[in-house]
Amino acid sequence: MDYSILQNSPLFKLFNAGEIDNIMHDLPHQIKSYREGAMITLTGETVTSLMLVIKGIVKGEMVDFTGKVIKIEDIPAPGALAAAFIFGSKNRYPVNVISVTYSELLIISKYDFQELLKKNDRILVNFLDMISNRSQFLSEKIKFLNLKTIKGKLAQLILQRAGEDKKIIVMEMTHNEIADYFGVARPSVSRALGELEEEGLIEVNAKVIRILDKDNIRVYLNS
Repeated sequence: MDYSILQNSPLFKLFNAGEIDNIMHDLPHQIKSYREGAMITLTGETVTSLMLVIKGIVKGEMVDFTGKVIKIEDIPAPGALAAAFIFGSKNRYPVNVISVTYSELLIISKYDFQELLKKNDRILVNFLDMISNRSQFLSEKIKFLNLKTIKGKLAQLILQRAGEDKKIIVMEMTHNEIADYFGVARPSVSRALGELEEEGLIEVNAKVIRILDKDNIRVYLNS
């Protein structure tokens, strides 16, 4: 098998193709394929292995108590599934994982992955970076979920992209993707963006957003 896709995986950061081939040659693993729309894991299932997407796109989504489906994120190749939940006392999948397209996953058992971490310090450091970044992502996601209004969620997203200095950002996400991310309907996102523009807080031109009044945008972070 061609493992070159793994060069783009955070787990194999700074490894060359030859090094990855040697690691994978000695590491027990399997490849599983999933058709579009197939359920890969369910919320609450025990995480027994490290799974890396090597082809296609999968997504994580959760269902709240009202039955509303909230999309957490898309995971394209070569992303990892629930890397932060492999170890620990509550190592269960926090969301459903579904194959968005035809996909292939590389699967390494928890035991074999643990042995790899013991033998290879570079992969150990990369793995620690991965789970630290995941914790930061989840922290930001919680902020979005805690904000009650769509304008509050948009304010958080815009300010997060802008950082301290930028007044112009390019929003790579489509309105549909933003709606999925927030767990709301697409028209609600378009309406909220229009209202922020009417209030003179932002100026929208396709995917380019110019921030006109950052201080008053921050007011919505409390809503």
